Amino acid sequence: MITIRNAQDRGHANFGWLDSNHTFSFGSYYDPQQMGFSSLRVINDDTVTPGAGFETHGHKDMEIISLVLEGKIAHKDSAGNIKELPAGEYQLMSAGKGIYHSEFNASKTDMLKFLQIWIQPNKLGGEPGYQQKEFSQAQGFTTVITPDGANGTLQVKQDMQLIQLILEDEQQATWQADSNRHYYVHVIEGELSLSDGITVHPGDGAKIEDVSEINFERLSEQRVKALLFDLV
Repeated sequence: MITIRNAQDRGHANFGWLDSNHTFSFGSYYDPQQMGFSSLRVINDDTVTPGAGFETHGHKDMEIISLVLEGKIAHKDSAGNIKELPAGEYQLMSAGKGIYHSEFNASKTDMLKFLQIWIQPNKLGGEPGYQQKEFSQAQGFTTVITPDGANGTLQVKQDMQLIQLILEDEQQATWQADSNRHYYVHVIEGELSLSDGITVHPGDGAKIEDVSEINFERLSEQRVKALLFDLV
């Protein structure tokens, strides 16, 4: 079963310096039907003006993933991490028992576009953690995040995986699924057909349940990039 979450139906907030679309309930946007999906709690599609950003604020017991689409994030946190996150790299911050951080557009001239994703952990407390890595932009599936950090992936405190899908030279790909698990697809770029001929576009999402495989097909000459969440 596939349930589509259309981009235009997402929550929206515009503060001038920040323009944000919320896949699930967040901030002043509340929809009791959109409180997350399994352990996936937040997907915010954020655009930040040059030099602006999120002042120092705190998190606790949340796994926070950032993926920069355009520009660069300047990150600083109370664990002593001072980093820059460029486009294409993944960041995973485990808040643990508590952490404070700030995120700013590192450029004074260019816009910053990034996804911020929250995963509810299955282990509470503990020391905060920070991981950052660039992954291959190869065709097909690239596993980015796993519970055990296997094969150079980032390690998350949850029974889930995050998989990057790119279709540029290839037209199709199939993910072998487990009918007892839940899957969520978020489209970053390109036009994509899912199983049963369902079409999704940038910003769209799809909740997928009770399937043994997920078929992906690129529908135009444009490259497809999407995120696949494999959830308990």
